[in-house]
Amino acid sequence: MRFATTLLALAASTALAATAVAQQPIKVGLSGPFTGGSASMGVSMRDGVKLAVGEINKAGGVLGRQIVLVERDDEARNELGVQIAQELINKEQVAATLGYINTGVSLASQRFYEEAEIPVLNNVATGTAIATQFKAPEYKYNYIFRTSANDAIQSGMIAEEAVARHGFKKPAILADSTNYGQLGREDLEKALAARGVKPVAEEKFNIGDTDMTSQLLRAKQAGADVILTYAIGPELAQIANGMAKLGWKLPMIGSWTLSMATFIDNAGPNGDGALMPETFIQAPTTPKRTAFIAAYQAAYKVDRIPSPVSAAQGYDSVYLLAAAITQAKSTDGAKIRAALENLQTKVEGVVTTYDHPFTATDHEAITANIPVFGVVKAGRVVVAHAEDLAGDKALRVKAKN
Repeated sequence: MRFATTLLALAASTALAATAVAQQPIKVGLSGPFTGGSASMGVSMRDGVKLAVGEINKAGGVLGRQIVLVERDDEARNELGVQIAQELINKEQVAATLGYINTGVSLASQRFYEEAEIPVLNNVATGTAIATQFKAPEYKYNYIFRTSANDAIQSGMIAEEAVARHGFKKPAILADSTNYGQLGREDLEKALAARGVKPVAEEKFNIGDTDMTSQLLRAKQAGADVILTYAIGPELAQIANGMAKLGWKLPMIGSWTLSMATFIDNAGPNGDGALMPETFIQAPTTPKRTAFIAAYQAAYKVDRIPSPVSAAQGYDSVYLLAAAITQAKSTDGAKIRAALENLQTKVEGVVTTYDHPFTATDHEAITANIPVFGVVKAGRVVVAHAEDLAGDKALRVKAKN
């Protein structure tokens, strides 16, 4: 009788413990620059993530558990990103991490998640190497996924826009000195070379530089007919403003960061006409985008999203992670990774509809057919070529392997 009572007590204790675990929230890391020059990207990404988490939690959460975000400001600093990664893994014991805006921070930090077998969904950083940093055969499994358009895609689009569509033959490349700028410059050089074009000038500058006169004068003396860029908003604005001071206006075509509020606002009219590849433009071109824009505006009391691309990709990354955890029926990192690589549920996102977005050998959700060109016009980014989003082109999806 005493033995039976002991067994019943043990069973009850085990059931209570299992119930307690089931009710615990799911911790998810959220890392990005929420202050500094990259903040418009980081804050927009964070707010898009929080919007999605709020919707999911309101609907009952994942596996009956609420998602709790553990937010950290990496300030776009590699060394701080590394510290945060270790804290989120070892102290907070997150199930996964969302974020990374800056290529350098991502490349420096995500190795700790790889070692811990915890998935990362890079939702903004675009350095081409990010999603393949831990590819086979050197690594058995890759825990790094991405929902942004990598720089190989963007540089190819920039080269096509500049050379094929507009007929420019003497581009000058202006890129910042970060990993993002220099790796992007290398991708851009390759894309131009594939079209038989070599830059007439290649100029570098540092984050925080406010005078681009010397770089622009060298580009002018070299006979440049277009300025191609790889940098972030504040410095990009200095390029546009520097050309205006010199009385030398050339078209600017660059990576998606030309859509940042810090470029548009700081450049003012000097930024009009700048062209960039975009996975998402703040326009109600699908019902999902219409609902997302309205929800974001209502939640954060804004009209223009500071970085629409960052917000949309951040939002979508949450739903992909939630779908993977649901399919895995677990918050174990290896099981989440396996679920992401063979996701059975279609996820209707803002950027696209994700139908088997990843495989074991392909951790890029975005392919070259998805982004379109945006153009800065009167303080906003609008569709540069209306035909790109006409009819059934409004929703562009990844081709199935």
